[in-house]
Order: sequence, then structure tokens, then C-alpha cells
Amino acid sequence: MVTIIAETSGNNLHAVTAQLVTAAGGDATIICPGGFGSSEAASLAGVSKVISVEGDCFSTFDGGAWAQSVSSLCEGRVIAAATPNGRELAASIAALKGCAVVQDVTGIDGDTITRPIYSGKANATLTISADTVLTIRPNIFAPAQSGGDAPINTVNQSADVRVAVQEAIAKASERLDVSEADIIISGGRGMGNIDNFSHLEAIADQLGAAVGASRAVVDEWGMSHSMQVGQTGKTVNPSLYIAVGISGAIQHLAGMRSSKYIVAINKDPDAPIFGVADYGIVATWEEALPALAEALGNL
Repeated sequence: MVTIIAETSGNNLHAVTAQLVTAAGGDATIICPGGFGSSEAASLAGVSKVISVEGDCFSTFDGGAWAQSVSSLCEGRVIAAATPNGRELAASIAALKGCAVVQDVTGIDGDTITRPIYSGKANATLTISADTVLTIRPNIFAPAQSGGDAPINTVNQSADVRVAVQEAIAKASERLDVSEADIIISGGRGMGNIDNFSHLEAIADQLGAAVGASRAVVDEWGMSHSMQVGQTGKTVNPSLYIAVGISGAIQHLAGMRSSKYIVAINKDPDAPIFGVADYGIVATWEEALPALAEALGNL
């Protein structure tokens, strides 16, 4: 028995939920907090049942309240996405159920699971012998296909908590979040200054990519922490990661080394980033980005 906690984006089902269905291996029950995305979840192949949990606590994300509302409905192994909300919710559900939680899983083979350790330099293999709550890293598993027709059960179940989040105000952004994007172009100190990130944004617009940043430019230039890729930022797993002017400190590599393809652009031929790159270009951003933009335009 596998229970999936749906990841939502606004009032819709987040694309990562379909990946969780594949990770579950089929015959899964999906719980949709707030009822958001219930019909979309029911249409995924491999889903046997959808539980739409409705209540006044679901208007704004509140990990404690959401966990209290859905934990009694979770049976068997519980799977959520390794996103900020998913990690918090998974830990809270595990605490309420008195079971273990394993975060950032990248592989499941029956009762054997794999997760990265030592900043991604090694993988740990664990054997599960009891019900456990897992969070799955996005973009690891292929999404489940549509074509399902699972029944939807509606449950009205709010939370009884002493402290609740009444409202959350998010900073508006027109760009993709780096943790969700399939293509990311990131910049580091080698970009010279914050104004030059406009050139990365232009490339991102051509590719439909997200724009990321190293810790150095977030700390020193005031870039948004939501853009930071690395051990103290966000761990990403896109199909394509383009690093521009990033030397490749171990903290940064920990957040992006599992990308399917890595392209590095750096003027220093000895930069550590080239050690993990599939393709390396020894050049300044001023030389490389205009040529890249022209080539993409020709496509």
C-alpha cells in the first residue's frame, strides 16, 4: 500500500505529482490537500483512488495543520515531493505516525531506497522494513501517463491546532523556480556584476529556462535566495544545467551535479566545474553568451 501526498501549484496539481506515481510503482492512493488537483490526479495511470481532503486549514500552506488533517488517511508507505513544502509535510506526518522519514530519495527498488550523501559525492542504500515516509527528488522519475479513471472520495477534515497560518504573501515572479525547471542557466562571480544577469535572462527566455545563481552572488550582490543553487540553496536535477562564470565550489556542485547534462562556461581552464561538466567552454561570458544567443536564434 502506497499513499502519495499530492504537490499542488496554486489550485492545480503540480507536475511532480505524476512523477511520484511512477516512483510508487502503481496502485497508489493520492491524497489531495484542499481538494486541489483531484480530477487531474484521478486521470493519472497507476492511481487506484483519490482522496480529496477539504477544510478551512488548506487555504494557505501550514505544514503542522495539513499533517494533522491528512496523517490519519495515510496508509502504508507515504510518498511526497522533496520540495520545501513536501519536506516539511513529510516530516510532520512521520512525527504524528511515529515512523521514520527519509528525505531526498533518488531511487526505489522494492524495499531498497537510494539517497545522496556527502553533498552528493556518494549514495546511501537503505532497506525499509516498516512503513516509512519518503520524499522524492523532482525530475528523477518519468511522469505517469494520463488515461486513468480513479474514483474520488471527498473528506471534510480540518485541523485542531493552537497556532495556524492565516495568510502567506509570496513575492511575485514571472520566472520558473529553479527547483522545478527542466533547463537552468546559472551565473556566478564571473558574470562581473548583477546587471550582467540580464544576459542570462535573455538566454533563459530563448530556452524556456530558469535563472539560477551561486551562493557568492546571492550573498554579495543581493540576488534572491530563491535563485541559489547549492548545498545551502536548492538542489536541482534538470535535464540541462548551464553554469556561466561559476568556478564550482563543492557547495555548488552538491546542488547540481546530478543534472543530466552540464555545460560549463568559464575563462579558467582549471576551474573545478569542468570536472563535472559534460561540455566545457573556456571563454568569458562576453565571448560565449552572444554566440549562444545567436545560435539559439538560428534554431
